[in-house]
Amino acid sequence: MSLPAAAGSAFLGVTHSLGGRRWRQRGGDDLRGLALAQQLGVPEVIGRVMAARGVDPERAPQFLAPTLRDWLPDPSRLKDMDKAVARLVQAVERREIIAIFGDYDVDGATASALMRRFLTELGVSVLVHIPDRKIEGYGPNIAALKQLQRDGATLVITVDCGTLAHGPLGEAAELGLDIIVIDHHAAEPVLPQAVAVVNPNRLDDDSGEGALAAVGVTFLVAVGLHRALRQSGFFGSERPPDLLHLLDLVALGTVCDVVPLTGLNRALVTQGLKVLAQRRTPGLVALSDRASVSERLDAYHLGYVLGPRVNAGGRVGRSDLGSRLLSTDDPAEARQIAEQLEQHNADRKAVEAAVLAAAIEQVEAAGTSGPLVLAHGEGWHEGVIGIVAGRLKERYGRPACVIAWDGPLGKGSGRSVAGIDLGAAVIAARQAGLIAAGGGHRMAAGFSLTADRLAAFEAFLLERIGQGAETLDLTPELGIDGALQLGACTGALCQTLGQLGPFGTGNAEPRFVLPMVRVVKADPVGASHVRCILSAPGGTERLKAIAFRALESPLGLGLLQSGGAALHIAGHLRADTWQGRNDVQFMIDDAAPAHG
Repeated sequence: MSLPAAAGSAFLGVTHSLGGRRWRQRGGDDLRGLALAQQLGVPEVIGRVMAARGVDPERAPQFLAPTLRDWLPDPSRLKDMDKAVARLVQAVERREIIAIFGDYDVDGATASALMRRFLTELGVSVLVHIPDRKIEGYGPNIAALKQLQRDGATLVITVDCGTLAHGPLGEAAELGLDIIVIDHHAAEPVLPQAVAVVNPNRLDDDSGEGALAAVGVTFLVAVGLHRALRQSGFFGSERPPDLLHLLDLVALGTVCDVVPLTGLNRALVTQGLKVLAQRRTPGLVALSDRASVSERLDAYHLGYVLGPRVNAGGRVGRSDLGSRLLSTDDPAEARQIAEQLEQHNADRKAVEAAVLAAAIEQVEAAGTSGPLVLAHGEGWHEGVIGIVAGRLKERYGRPACVIAWDGPLGKGSGRSVAGIDLGAAVIAARQAGLIAAGGGHRMAAGFSLTADRLAAFEAFLLERIGQGAETLDLTPELGIDGALQLGACTGALCQTLGQLGPFGTGNAEPRFVLPMVRVVKADPVGASHVRCILSAPGGTERLKAIAFRALESPLGLGLLQSGGAALHIAGHLRADTWQGRNDVQFMIDDAAPAHG
C-alpha cells in the first residue's frame, strides 16, 4: 500500500540522487485525495494521485472515463475553421485534386495520413508531399508547391507546418494555388497568405484548444468537413465515413508530439487506444508486429515503441515512409515499409548514441551552470539532433539546443522545460535577424543559422531564457507520488493504477519509491540496460526491475555495484506480460543511498 507522503522539501531527504536529481513530492492534499476516492468509489491511491494532478472534483468522472461527447468542441470555435471547411467542401464537390504537404515527424505523418484517408473515402484524388529533411528542410517550399500544381493540384493543405511560411505561401498565391494551413506551432501577428490558417495558437484564436497536436487540429477540420458535407446532402442515402476509425492515428500523433494529455487530448488518446486495439490500420498492425509487441498497446508503446520507428524515416531514411505506412490499406506494403523503418530505427540509434556522447562531452567541458545548454558539431546528423536535445534537457534539467553544421550552415533543434517558452525565444531571435529561420512551440523549436551568428544567437538565448529562469529553480527534479512497500507491488495495484491512464505530459505516470530495498542481483542486459532483482530488508519479497539506458550512467553503476547496501529506488510499476507472463516489474528511473 502507499505510505504517507514524506515531509520536507525533498522526498525521503534525497537532494542529490544517483541521477543527480532532487526528489520532490508531487503536490496534492491527502484529504482531497481521500474525498476524491470516496466520491468516485475508487481506491485511495487513485484519489491521491488525482489530487496531485490537480484534477477538479467536478471533472473527476470525466478524467477517469474521458469521452469525445464530453470534450469535443464545435470545430467552428477555431479561427478560420469555417473558411477552411467551405473551401474543402467546394473542392470535394468539384472533385478537385487536393495536395497535402506534411511535416516529416510523427505528428506530421499522422496528420497527413488522416487527411489523406478521409479525403480518399470522399472520392477525392489526393497527392501527398513530405519534404526531405536534408534537401528541403522544414515546411513548405515553393519548388514543391509548384510541382504539386503541375501535377494537377488546385488546393494544398499544409499539416503541422505553414504558419510561418510567408514567402512560399505568398508565391503560391500569386500562382493561383489555394492554401489551407492546419498547424499548431507558435504564430506571429502577421499570418501567411492563405485561404485559411487553422491554428489554435494563432494570436487571435480564443478557442482554448492550443494544447492540441497538429493531428488533433486536423481531426477537428475533418469533423467540420464531415458535418458540412452531411448538412449539404453530399452523402445522399450512402453512409458517411466513420471518423472515429481514424482516432488511432490521432492517438499516435498526440502522444508522440508530447502535448499535454489533459482535456480533449486525453479523450482523443483514450478513444484512439480503443480503436488501436481493433487493429484496423495495416501500417500500425505491421509496425506493432515487427516490434514484437504482443500486449495491448498503450500510450507507452505509442511514445517509445511505435513513434520512434515512424520517426526514423524522416530522421535517417526517407521522409515519406511514415506517412506512406499510415496511409496504405495494403498489408503487404505495410509490412515492407515497417521492415524498412525497423532498419532505419536501428541506424538512428547508432547515430544518436555517437552524437549524444560528443554533445555531453562538449557540454561538460563548457560547464552547466547557466540557464541553457548548447552543443554543436560538424557533420552531426541533423535527423537526430532533436532527440539529442531532449536527452540533454533530461540530463541537465534545463533547455537544450543542438546544432548540426554542414560547413558554415547549421540546422538546430531545441527542447525546453516547463516554464520556459523556447519557441517564442527562437521566433524572437529570427525577428532580430540572428537566425535565418526558426519557430516552434513552448517545449520545442527548430532553427537554421550561419556560423558567424552562433555567438550572438547563443547570447540572445542566454539573456532571454535567463530572464524567464530567474524565478525558476532549474535543479533537476524527479516527481514522486509516494512510497510503496515491496509486498504492495502486485498485479492488482498495476490494474488499479491503469485507471489513471493514458499517461504522458500533463498526466505523468505515477512514480513511487521503494524505500530501503537491496539489489540482490544485477546484470547488464541488451545494449545498455541494467536488470535487477530487488529485496525488502528482512523480508522474503522479491521484485524484478530494470533501468533502461543506464549501463554506463551513475545510476547503472550504482545498481551494479551496490554491494547489498540499502537503496531508495524510484520508478514505475508495470505489468509484465512478456511471453504470456502475468507478473509485475519495476521500471527504475533513479536511486539514492538510504542513509540512516
